[in-house]
Amino acid sequence: MQIILLEKVVNLGNLGEVVRVKDGYARNFLIPQRLARRATTSAVAEFEAKRVELEKAAAEKLAASQAQGEKLAGLTVQISQKSGVDGRLFGSVTNFDIAEALSKQGFAVEKSQIRMPQGALKIAGDHAVAVALHTDVVVDITVAVIGDHA
Repeated sequence: MQIILLEKVVNLGNLGEVVRVKDGYARNFLIPQRLARRATTSAVAEFEAKRVELEKAAAEKLAASQAQGEKLAGLTVQISQKSGVDGRLFGSVTNFDIAEALSKQGFAVEKSQIRMPQGALKIAGDHAVAVALHTDVVVDITVAVIGDHA
């Protein structure tokens, strides 16, 4: 299916590009998320008329993400969990727990924006975690997991 991108999409293209993707990806993800539209002649003409507005909105979103990224960079978040004597946690610290801790500190971060390539944290200590605020803005923070010995 030919689509026109309304925002920058990772590993796909930038705003305004016409790309070919699988039908299911377009129908089930890109179009409902308002990241793309079908690339019909009328849709392309309508996009060209609104291009300046969309580019301005994308630039504002990027600037807001960069400003929030500067505040978040190098931040240390402390999360307390029950643990055994050896430092292993009973359970784990997930991206939901980190997003909740960040929101308590005043940062509006969704759990889908937190990148944890090794999976959930299962050991007490300091861990580096990436927060993707925008496709172009990825900030590293430190999550300090404090083990409470039961």
